[in-house]
Amino acid sequence: MYDWLIVGCGLTGATLAERIASQLNERVLIIDKRSHVGGNTFDFYDDSGILVSKYGAHIFHTNSKEVWSYVTRFAKFNNYVHFVDAYVGGKYYALPINLDTINSFYQINLSIEELPAFIETKRVPIEHPANAEEAVIDKVGIELYEAFYKNYTRKQWGVDPKELDSSVTMRLPVRMNPDKRYFSDTWQGIPIGGYTKMVEKMLHHKNIDVILDLDHRRVAELVKFKKMIFTGSIDAFFDRQLGDLHYRSLEFKFETHHCDHSQHTGVVNYPNDFDYTRIVEYKYLNKQESPDTTISYEYPCWNDDEPYYPVPSAASRLLLEKYKETAAKLETVFFCGRLGTYQYYNMDQCIGQALHLFSTRIAKKEKHTQLTARFKRIQWKKTF
Repeated sequence: MYDWLIVGCGLTGATLAERIASQLNERVLIIDKRSHVGGNTFDFYDDSGILVSKYGAHIFHTNSKEVWSYVTRFAKFNNYVHFVDAYVGGKYYALPINLDTINSFYQINLSIEELPAFIETKRVPIEHPANAEEAVIDKVGIELYEAFYKNYTRKQWGVDPKELDSSVTMRLPVRMNPDKRYFSDTWQGIPIGGYTKMVEKMLHHKNIDVILDLDHRRVAELVKFKKMIFTGSIDAFFDRQLGDLHYRSLEFKFETHHCDHSQHTGVVNYPNDFDYTRIVEYKYLNKQESPDTTISYEYPCWNDDEPYYPVPSAASRLLLEKYKETAAKLETVFFCGRLGTYQYYNMDQCIGQALHLFSTRIAKKEKHTQLTARFKRIQWKKTF
């Protein structure tokens, strides 16, 4: 008999398992249908000794002192600072769009003081942007939108930007200065030795048992438990009885080359001319020294069995509300994480949401009722 069954060994599930086991002294069984822990942050050393991520690059970044304090209990971070270039029209431009990007793109030489007025001449003011396209045009205008956003968004999401929520393109800021860092958060980096090692340490507790290669539907045949935390896809939990919540996925092509480096920075985006969206070179991220280097090409695709990104659209929001109403009838189940709440969270947001859920609901042992309202309360908050 376990006190808790947690479905999913990613960062959300591991955080909740660790908190329940260490703080409440309750028994936890955590399972995953995959053959490894770590979820989409799973990494490993390839045949050349390069630490690579099976499911794409993951750079940890946060402004939350609480989250940073928590993750650094289980890993030291290498202080990697992320830089990304976009390959557009045969040239490389720094992302996010900043002063240097605009000067290079327009072949001008603006100062910081001159940039806002220049942008004002390019943007198309839209009082209430209704979609991802309008959000960018309102901010930087049509030329920059078509060069850096339009086709990348189409490839990444498989639909026209007009069909996506404005939050999709607004994840990438526009900087009115020459700051070329992809993230401006106070703390950022990658766990030394990898995310898998960090998650394994989180789950190393006498009150935690881990079973891999096990689908949650089979658990009832094997063990008994009192309560459940589900971090998988919420529609999959209900066997998609109300319809499919679609997820964008990725396919990867890995290559190892006998050279110091294959590209000039860790990640290069390809918005326009290629089927892949970006190339990642892992030696930069993990600060490794090696005569070889490994890169991966990322190809977006539709594969609901390997969900990565919830698709933020009007249709998805309507269907999600129906699933939340159904979930509200369950008294012993919590839904959490990117897939469990169908929200496009960063890693620190997943951990922050899990910590918030634990401290405000689970640790207080409140009854599992009013799940629809609880969904709203455990959404990511600006305080993290």
